[in-house]
Amino acid sequence: MKLYIGNKNYSSWSMRPWVLMRQSGISFEELTLRFDSFAPDSSFKLQALALAPTGKVPLLVDEGLVIWDSLAICEYLAERFPEKHLWPQTVAQRARARSLVAQMHSGFGALRSLCPMNIEAQLQETGARLWAEHADLRSDVQQLEELWTPLLSIASGPMLFGHFSIADAFFAPVCMRINSYGLPTSAPVRAYIQRITQLPATQEWIQAALAEQDFLQFEEPYRQQR
Repeated sequence: MKLYIGNKNYSSWSMRPWVLMRQSGISFEELTLRFDSFAPDSSFKLQALALAPTGKVPLLVDEGLVIWDSLAICEYLAERFPEKHLWPQTVAQRARARSLVAQMHSGFGALRSLCPMNIEAQLQETGARLWAEHADLRSDVQQLEELWTPLLSIASGPMLFGHFSIADAFFAPVCMRINSYGLPTSAPVRAYIQRITQLPATQEWIQAALAEQDFLQFEEPYRQQR
């Protein structure tokens, strides 16, 4: 089983299945398609298009089957490894978890566009300015508060649905954004973000992101250099 990912410092979509697989003990070979540009003739695009029609990462290849899109990959893994319980075990919890994941997959546009994932950077001053200037960013974080807080108050364990699941993996890049930009959150949400950050798989991803030392200007709206 092979998982193709982008740069760990920037690629929030890649982070989701990678953290899910590593934290859940699913063995895989990691292959990186380094971002150089997203132009049609870029090395990244040509390599990605040779694997799947989207020309994007992440991509999972398992015995000749190619799965693209982070949600499709996670759903495939849940079916492939039912013993890992990648979704919560009750029907109601699975439905709720899938709702949260779908909302993350397609929503939170202001948080995504204004605060692109950049694990290496310390962007608290930028975050404070963005927070003051953009009501839609404040609205996105408030949505997270409203989604997470009730679940955290009744969870039987440290994660959203007790044990680590696809839902937590999907929100891991959001936690990285909130950390990097210093966005304000309530105490229960901040504690959850800390627990996600301290997961062994997340820590491994963070350390690898820091080790890349790869400054890509087209991914850097707020810095001119490392």
